[in-house]
Amino acid sequence: MSGSTMLLIGNSFFKPYANNLENVALDAGFSNHNANVVNRGGENGRPINFWNDSNSAEHQEIKAILDGGGIEIFGMTSGYDIDSDNPTEGHSAWIQYALQNNPNIIIFIAIGSFDFPNGDSNGTRPDWDTFASDNGFNSIQEFYDYYINEVIHKEIVDKLRLEFPSTKIFTIPTGWATKNLAQMNLDNELLDDISMVGPKSSSIFTDEKGHQGQIVIETGTMIWLNSIYNVDLSSFNYNTGFTTDLHSIANEIISNHDSNYK
Repeated sequence: MSGSTMLLIGNSFFKPYANNLENVALDAGFSNHNANVVNRGGENGRPINFWNDSNSAEHQEIKAILDGGGIEIFGMTSGYDIDSDNPTEGHSAWIQYALQNNPNIIIFIAIGSFDFPNGDSNGTRPDWDTFASDNGFNSIQEFYDYYINEVIHKEIVDKLRLEFPSTKIFTIPTGWATKNLAQMNLDNELLDDISMVGPKSSSIFTDEKGHQGQIVIETGTMIWLNSIYNVDLSSFNYNTGFTTDLHSIANEIISNHDSNYK
């Protein structure tokens, strides 16, 4: 099967999936999958920051890759400047630039998880339950669903589609892997011995910030694989390294994702 040449730009809530897709795509038979991954931490990995930091090596690298042409898929994070009157400005700037030498490029926006699941040690960030409650929601799942469908889809993707009507733009709901696995672990529904916070190999989170453990990365990468390459996960024999049926968890997340944004 023919893989795609990609440019993937993001932060530490994006990079693990971009990197692991290399292994999973090859396992699925996409022998010429080729991804250029450009990474910067935190807010610096948002499209608007990559764009505005025009003297940075990463900005120049992204432009050089796009200038070379032949990029079929361009993936970015959903991060934006919440203080800006125009939340699409970073995504828009990169899409406009990309189209100059890659007129048929397909765009995806990967929607990451909220960070600081248990709050921070300084007491400046609330835990997820408090964060949801403070914003008028009954649970973090309810809040995250609103964030995807009412904020990212309506305020960013819909506006980008109006601006670039000939360009295919879709979203990948990566963050549900974190939300669902964390809840399943709290409910003792995982078949593996998984801690909430601890080593990458055996935890949902690796730190206070909420970076992903391997069980989350494997699930999220399969969400990417289906979203990008339309692989049927129910018949995909990839060994995740875990006993829990991560294929089914990923499949359910994809099934629940709004088909207008697939």
